[in-house]
Amino acid sequence: MSRKTIVITGASDGIGAAAAKALAREQQHVVVVGRSREKTAAVAEQTGGEYFLADFADLDSVRNLASELLQRYEQIDVLANNAGAIFGKERQVTDDGHEMTFQVNYLAPFLLTRLLTDRLIRSKGTVINTSSVANRYFGHVDLDDLEEEKDYNPRKAYGDSKLEQILFTEEFDRRYRSHGATSTAFHPGVIGSSFSSAEGSAMRSLYQAPLVRRLLPTPENGARTLLFLARGTPGEDYPTGKYFERCKVARPNKQAGDAALALGLWNRSVAMLDS
Repeated sequence: MSRKTIVITGASDGIGAAAAKALAREQQHVVVVGRSREKTAAVAEQTGGEYFLADFADLDSVRNLASELLQRYEQIDVLANNAGAIFGKERQVTDDGHEMTFQVNYLAPFLLTRLLTDRLIRSKGTVINTSSVANRYFGHVDLDDLEEEKDYNPRKAYGDSKLEQILFTEEFDRRYRSHGATSTAFHPGVIGSSFSSAEGSAMRSLYQAPLVRRLLPTPENGARTLLFLARGTPGEDYPTGKYFERCKVARPNKQAGDAALALGLWNRSVAMLDS
């Protein structure tokens, strides 16, 4: 495998950190992005690469991150949009005016990818979006309620955001595959990590229960599909524009594959960011 420049967001912990360490051992050029300076710097020290800080609840922070990456790297072979979270029972709105889950899990990664698209095309790079099987169980995208204003439910908001990532994956791949840039999405599995550890998180009692954590697969196991996609050659080692589980194409929510919905989501996302 030729040496790649691989940017991983949400790399200060969990599967992002596990993937970064594994790729660094293979002499890949790994760039880690996280919110916590202490944790992100620690991972970067272990991987021998650079690190950048960004808070996806702040879109200007994402814009600054994109600017820094473009100034620093002439080539970006892989952008792994791995940052994400599930939030509490009460609907939260960011300072940018968006529902927190929607912004952190979907809109901010969409913005980052959009700002890096020209560099990805020039690099013949690929975008890997960390989705979740929650897209199938809880997701139903309503273009007229992307901000979850009707009967907010944290599990549905999370499932919607993960389905939106898949729709984004499909539309990005459709638009840019012929230009050399591709995209995939994947479910890492339910793993033992700090995911959903914040007080009030809708799934904290499940993910953080000591017995459950002992039984869950490790972040290293959860990173396997991310590593498979990052190591491989898109279009040769695996098909692009697809959703993966356990390194294989899997069945997502029935709304996935709806080209009109994917295009509508893309256009509304652009309008939100450009307004």
